[in-house]
Amino acid sequence: MTTTSPEKALSAEQTLSGVGVLDKASLLLGVLEAGPASLTRLVADTGLKRPTAHRLVLALERLRLLARDKHGRFILGPRLGLMAVQACQDRLLTVANPVLSELRDLTGANARLYRRRGNLRICVAAAPAPSYDSTGPYDSVPVGAAFPMNAGPTSQVLLAWEEPEVLHEMLRGSRFTAATLSSVRRQGWAQSIDIRKREGAEVAAPVYGPGGRVVAALSAYWPGGRMPNNAGRMHVSELVDAAVRIGRGFPE
Repeated sequence: MTTTSPEKALSAEQTLSGVGVLDKASLLLGVLEAGPASLTRLVADTGLKRPTAHRLVLALERLRLLARDKHGRFILGPRLGLMAVQACQDRLLTVANPVLSELRDLTGANARLYRRRGNLRICVAAAPAPSYDSTGPYDSVPVGAAFPMNAGPTSQVLLAWEEPEVLHEMLRGSRFTAATLSSVRRQGWAQSIDIRKREGAEVAAPVYGPGGRVVAALSAYWPGGRMPNNAGRMHVSELVDAAVRIGRGFPE
């Protein structure tokens, strides 16, 4: 098998830093932006020697810049989620935080804003509903928490308007299908409600940024014990309106 040198493997948008170990780490992270990869795949796609790639991924894993999925493949790590939060703070969160608080007060749901980073969705802002016993947020998800993109309305919204080649890759191993995403595109929002098990309800709507791109997903989540009847459709208008307001303030 023919391999490519690390220098040639860099895309046209990347520039060598002059620091070899950083350039090699950047190559590995660049491959993983497209989704999970085994060590063999990382070696093939970067042109790095296997011992070098193995040493670097283990070091990046210790730094929490990489992690592993249930199949043992390497994925982008949780620390990158926190970095992504910091990168889009300021103007976006100045707009989003009060909108999330208002949505929570209107619906009684945990209101959250997620962005996609490779094969992860990252909570970048949250307005948790209070718990019944006043001991703390009910079913709280902390800002910076990262989750796989293989399940749930939020993941569906973040993927539904992606390019076909991205969808093909991301649908592997997911709990929803291309038909599900087609339905999400038609109605403009997604929901997941388990009334039988009373496990909870979640409704998600796209946040559009510059150029009409879906840049985030706004989520309203009700735990099973406090889920209202028809939770999804009852509050879709409030959710979509809130997503539009956040999108208007999205950074260029």
